[in-house]
Amino acid sequence: MVRTKQNYNICRLQPDLAEELLSSVDTPLKTARCEESGKTYLCCDYNRDGDSYRSPWSNIFYPKIVDEDEAPHPSSHLRELEIFANQSFDIYRELYYEGGISSVYFWDSEEENVDASGTIGFAGVVLLKKTVDTVNPKDGGSWDSIHVFEVLPGSNQKATYKVTSTVILDISNSNDPNIYLSGNLTRQTSKDFQFKDSASHVSNLGTLVEDVESRLRNLLQEVYFGKTKDILGDIRSLEPLETKSEEREKQSELISNLKNL
Repeated sequence: MVRTKQNYNICRLQPDLAEELLSSVDTPLKTARCEESGKTYLCCDYNRDGDSYRSPWSNIFYPKIVDEDEAPHPSSHLRELEIFANQSFDIYRELYYEGGISSVYFWDSEEENVDASGTIGFAGVVLLKKTVDTVNPKDGGSWDSIHVFEVLPGSNQKATYKVTSTVILDISNSNDPNIYLSGNLTRQTSKDFQFKDSASHVSNLGTLVEDVESRLRNLLQEVYFGKTKDILGDIRSLEPLETKSEEREKQSELISNLKNL
């Protein structure tokens, strides 16, 4: 797991490196408000044009740009599917996250546009964010899920869904400034599903995202948090350490074990 707080510090020190760094390193999702609908949406490189971000609710970039027609938008059929996907994942977000924000963005394949039958492949991203608010702003944490996918229809009404999923976790505690956990976990998944029409693609993606997020949550809980707890438990001592060398040895062991996570 890689600390994401350091990325922001580097961007502040070297603004010229921010574009290259943020495009290659996963960072927590930013939020923006749609001026047309008043709804909040998530921002990432996939709905970005310059310094503006397209809202999934209005299909308009904010801050507004002069050449809106020249900015990247999905084709008309794919836009209709994108609206349906945002409505569907908004329900998923409420059921599984009990709050938070979700946004879904589609884009046409480079070869050709999606036709009305939904038999041409396309790509997109599903974004989910949940922030835990506390009385002390230094307490709490955030969960960001980024699922970049590609839909490749095949024969016999079957399609292959390739998904690259990244979870970014951030936890802090004001009672102990030394307790700060932040990082990301990425996994790739590919699975075949039957589909009847365009709406079937959204349903299949929902099933796949649900399965991937469940596995990632279990992995974080059992492996990363469980392993960290075991390490801290092993080195914790109720008796004072006899020598400085013994203290350094335990510190080295902790660092070595954390690097192996």
